[in-house]
Amino acid sequence: MLGELWSFQGRFKTLHLTWFAFFLTFVVWFNLAPLATTVKADMGLTVSQIRTIAICNVALTVPARVVIGMLLDKFGPRITYSAILLFAAIPCLLFATAQDFSQLVVARLLLSIVGAGFVIGIRMVAEWFPPKEIGLAEGIYGGWGNFGSAFSALTLVIVAGWLSFAGGAQIGDVVLNWRAAIALTGVIAAIYGVFYFFSVSDTPPGKTYQRPHRTAGLEVTSIKDFWGLMGMNVPFAVILAVLAWKLNNVGFLDTTTYPLALLAILAWYGFQSWGIIRTNKDLILGKKVYPKEDRYEFKQIAILELTYIVNFGSELAVVSMLPGFFESTFDLPKATAGILASSYAFMNLAARPGGGLLSDRLGSRKNTMGFLTIGLGFGYLLMSLIKPGTFTGSAGIAIAVALTMFCSFFVQAGEGSTFALVPLVKRRITGQVAGLVGAYGNVGAVSYLTIFASLPLWIGGGEDPSAEIIAASNSSFFQVLGIAGLIVGFLCYFFLKEPKGSFAELHEGETLPA
Repeated sequence: MLGELWSFQGRFKTLHLTWFAFFLTFVVWFNLAPLATTVKADMGLTVSQIRTIAICNVALTVPARVVIGMLLDKFGPRITYSAILLFAAIPCLLFATAQDFSQLVVARLLLSIVGAGFVIGIRMVAEWFPPKEIGLAEGIYGGWGNFGSAFSALTLVIVAGWLSFAGGAQIGDVVLNWRAAIALTGVIAAIYGVFYFFSVSDTPPGKTYQRPHRTAGLEVTSIKDFWGLMGMNVPFAVILAVLAWKLNNVGFLDTTTYPLALLAILAWYGFQSWGIIRTNKDLILGKKVYPKEDRYEFKQIAILELTYIVNFGSELAVVSMLPGFFESTFDLPKATAGILASSYAFMNLAARPGGGLLSDRLGSRKNTMGFLTIGLGFGYLLMSLIKPGTFTGSAGIAIAVALTMFCSFFVQAGEGSTFALVPLVKRRITGQVAGLVGAYGNVGAVSYLTIFASLPLWIGGGEDPSAEIIAASNSSFFQVLGIAGLIVGFLCYFFLKEPKGSFAELHEGETLPA
């Protein structure tokens, strides 16, 4: 497969077009971060307001990934990906033309939906690549597409500077047209959405796109799995309630709107639960019994959800805090700290495909998942040793960066290994499985960031913690990530099962063409 990767023919053409679609959704989703200080200065926002906008950027991604997973299984990845790329232009243009804080918030809430685009390509790639090659293919899709976040960070400030001929905000001696830069990302995504629609198909010639019997909720095959699914959906509502609480704390929600937000979250959980009941009503009433060959175990999905919490969830959290961590630990300038911290994200280009390749080549996807997740746990525990005074001078910084990249490899290789397993659980519900697992990554990110923000207070630092308290809280944060990784890694070894046909020539339900 590696030799054919650059042929841009057949399935490889579909792979390249699809990872680039994912890349553009992440460019759009992360287009605020590099321009945040410019937006703040130009719009006269407070620190709490710009942080609120950042929170809104992830607020609807959790439910959106679940819903898009359902739509994906029903309509196919070609239509669904094209639609979300076209949709991306709307919130980008709304944000670029916003005149006040409320308009910025609404636009960012809508933009958080674009972050759900990742799950679509998981099924597209799975349709075009056989099980024996699915790990590397999904790893390339996820790793190269994920680089869109780093690309935004590296280029959008430069683009905003190029576009300053049409006006913009002056920060120091530099004029940046942040409005045109953000609008441009949405327009490019929409143009590519049209191109993608006319350039790909859902399946290779001769294959049939398998759809679930119902898409209102995930189809399960036993009563035990039904209750497991209902339980694993509770964290989605809990994490949305945490986001509402944070928005209330920063003053965006008040005594009237906060209860309404909680009621909306409760309604969402009720709607989601009712969809699951409708989809599985014949099973619940005893009218349907699945034959043995058509069954799957929901615990497979549950464990994959947990692995994505500890790998992708931790990645999003660590990427957010790492620049400040390097700055405070080694007393570095912001720019230098940002460059060092980027080493963590840059590993995506090789580590995520590498994790998929290991899953393909080591003979057991289950054991590969367990090994990488335990490696992630030890990696974070090693990072917890990076404290002021522990590593000093240029050599100390080099050791810290090496430990960071070591940990990052296991984190992102684990992500690749997770989605080497997702398409093999049950083919006709791959979109919904990808949506649920992907949403749990965001659940992990919000959970970890909430813990990170609260640790200085829990340790006893008060509202204005000292440098010593900050250092202790950073170390404790990495220890939390490490222990969570070790626990989930052992769960993989003891409870995850090797999918049938993990290394077969054909997916479940496929036959060789006559």
